[in-house]
Amino acid sequence: MKRPICFLLIAVSLFLQTFSQAFAEEEEILEPVCPVPKEVTWLLEVASGEVGYKEGDHGWSKYGEWAGDPYCQWCAEFLCWCVSRVDEIHGTSLLGTTFPYWSASNTGRAWFIRNGRFAVRHGEVDGWGYEWLRGHREYLKTGTYVPQPGDYVFFTWTSGTDTNHVALVEYCTRNAAGEIFIHVIEGNNPVGVARAVYPLTNSQILGYGTANDLVDITMRFGNNGEKVRQLQEKLVYIGYLDEQFVSGNFGNATTDAVRRFQADHGLRTNAIANVDTQLLLDEAVKDKRDADPATWMVVDDDE
Repeated sequence: MKRPICFLLIAVSLFLQTFSQAFAEEEEILEPVCPVPKEVTWLLEVASGEVGYKEGDHGWSKYGEWAGDPYCQWCAEFLCWCVSRVDEIHGTSLLGTTFPYWSASNTGRAWFIRNGRFAVRHGEVDGWGYEWLRGHREYLKTGTYVPQPGDYVFFTWTSGTDTNHVALVEYCTRNAAGEIFIHVIEGNNPVGVARAVYPLTNSQILGYGTANDLVDITMRFGNNGEKVRQLQEKLVYIGYLDEQFVSGNFGNATTDAVRRFQADHGLRTNAIANVDTQLLLDEAVKDKRDADPATWMVVDDDE
């Protein structure tokens, strides 16, 4: 009786392998929504070359040692090390400018928020507000943002919002059922550098540090960062804010400027730069530029 059972198990195994291969063939790799920067290509090359690395005794890793703590949990240190290697190989200065240099729990995510490049998975960004894809009016909902190559995925293993893990996006795929999966390279998984796949609907994903500026965010008093500076520059351009207040800090002067802009454009005067306020502000900036002869392009008819 053992042989028929053995043959049955082999047949089932072959069927499952064939089914899995056929299912995998039906997956499509999603094209990035914008060109992948060369810096991201270099970063993915470095990270790919580390796949298979294993930590040593008691959790020792070369990434932790490089960062100053050889026995730390080293998922963030791995990404920082990879960016540093890109800088060494290509003579760039990406670490701390294009990508964060951090090790503490929430500082990497906070860096992306401050630099205007964070896409929340659902809900709102603590202390800021709701987000939307640039050029769109609808706020981000779960699954609205599909991560791009070079994005950082921030995870939590608890019911809170503290980040416990981070990974680097290689690409995303969609299967025949329409489900999207995120393919990543990550350190400390669980004792080495490895590739992994997560569904876009994974509830442990907090959000994404984006390689490109694809998302806008609600701003209010007390916020500070690159998006605030951009908001202030627009308010200066259309005459609602004095240039001396372009600081990246949403203070009293910016609050007053936003409130006056809202009053002049029939919006609720709450001094919160939400999607309606920012889209109208962008229209006002465009209208002024279109009417400003200094921005017109001069074409030489003789050429």
